[in-house]
Order: sequence, then C-alpha cells, then structure tokens
Amino acid sequence: MTTAVFPGTFDPVTWGHVDIATRARSMFSRVVLAVAHNSTKTPLLDLETRVALARRAVEPLEGVEVVPVEGLLVDFCKGIGAGVIVKGLRGGADYDYERPMALMNRSLTGIETVFITGDNALSHVASSLVRDVARHGGAIGRYVPDGVVDAVSAALAAERG
Repeated sequence: MTTAVFPGTFDPVTWGHVDIATRARSMFSRVVLAVAHNSTKTPLLDLETRVALARRAVEPLEGVEVVPVEGLLVDFCKGIGAGVIVKGLRGGADYDYERPMALMNRSLTGIETVFITGDNALSHVASSLVRDVARHGGAIGRYVPDGVVDAVSAALAAERG
C-alpha cells in the first residue's frame, strides 16, 4: 500500500485541488491531503475551516483523507509512512516553484515528489485568484466545492470588520 501526501494551504480548496486528489488516488492506494501552515503566507481562512472544507470536498473519494500539518512536511510524511509527495501543476511557473522544494525533500529524506498535471479546464483556477475575485465582489461558486463560498464570504466580512 503506497501512501501519497498532497500538501497545500488549501486557502480555499478549489475544484483544481479535488482534481489532483482524484488523479493521485488513481495512482496511490491512500492519499492524504496535508493542510499546512505556511510561514510565508497569511491565510484568509483559519486552519480548522480549511481542514473542514477540504474534508467536505473530498468526502466522496474513497481512500482520500484530510489532516492538518504543522512543521516540516517530510517529517509528517515519515510519521505516516508516506513514500510520495504529490504536487499539482497548472503550468511552467508551478514547476519552477515546486522543483526546488521537491529536490530539497528528496535530499532530506529520500521522499520523491510526483507532479500531476491538472485538468486544462481548471488551469486558471488558483486559491489566490479565487480569494482576489471574492475580495472584489466576484462570483467564485464555479471554482470551489460546496461550503467554500459561504466560508470565504464570512472570512472577508470579518476581515473588513
């Protein structure tokens, strides 16, 4: 049984993330979405909300689970016996960003990273763009699973005070 970890901040989870989780599950017997705290990002949604929304989004996918992660991803992977990290790619910029991390993770622990090309129909969907569209009053419903629109709207309202 091969366990793969699909890490991200998932702020918010999008249909692109669900697509990658689905594709990863077709290759690996167990996929763990690792909802991470990224020290270089300030998330709109708190960790508990991101985990709950991701769980709801992947609930129909057998063999896919969601857990919160703090600390080094490779330590988490070792702790659950994962042999693979999965990263979704929308294009060359994603590869350029992800490649150094993949090499560092392999250097630290020997864990390989598998890059999965996302569905071309979703290649423009990124959490940061979804947040930006929502901040400017645009509709995000077609880019995100159920529950995300309400959570993002509530977080933006709280942010505005």
